[in-house]
Amino acid sequence: MNDYKVIEIKKSVYENNDREADRLREELKERKTFLLNLMSSPGSGKTTTLKATIAELKDEFKIGVMEADIDSDVDAKAISETGAKAIQLHTGGMCHLDAGMTRQGLDNIEANEFDFIVLENVGNLVCPAEFDTGASKNAMILSVPEGDDKPLKYPLMFTICDVVLINKIDTKSVFDFDDEAVVERIKKLNPKAEIFFISAKNKTGIEPWCDWLRKEIKEWNK
Repeated sequence: MNDYKVIEIKKSVYENNDREADRLREELKERKTFLLNLMSSPGSGKTTTLKATIAELKDEFKIGVMEADIDSDVDAKAISETGAKAIQLHTGGMCHLDAGMTRQGLDNIEANEFDFIVLENVGNLVCPAEFDTGASKNAMILSVPEGDDKPLKYPLMFTICDVVLINKIDTKSVFDFDDEAVVERIKKLNPKAEIFFISAKNKTGIEPWCDWLRKEIKEWNK
């Protein structure tokens, strides 16, 4: 007989976070505040996409942005230039945000002021997918230079996202990227996922993406 006890800490941490995330989601629904958790790898164009999205929607919704990073305030400065209120969240070396961290950010940005808040999560395709932030919807960006094989390598991220934005389509002449293959791989993991092909740099595809957001925000805030 073993004289020691095995404690499943990882499972406990996830369960506690999931409960907190559910509570946070219920509170956001009551406040009529839509929270989008936006994830991607570094360099995929999250901030550029976010700036284009804000430009399209800023006259329709009160928008706030929480920029999460291990350090620096570069992204918050970039977003503040759009006129949207932005705060920077430093994770202290952690590669993701959880529901508790998200709640701290919402308290500091005064979430009640906004119809629509974006949480720009820490840049990677692994850790952020494992933690429910309490967001209304999850979105991710896959850029063309990263390759069409990423759904095969990081399946959890594509499984938990309601929307996948394929960004930097203006670079497809340079990179070997198969549109049909990436859609098939995403849909195999997540048949309900919405997929939009965009170029945040030249605004291609931003309107259909924003139309989806309009619909979801208005439905959430009824």
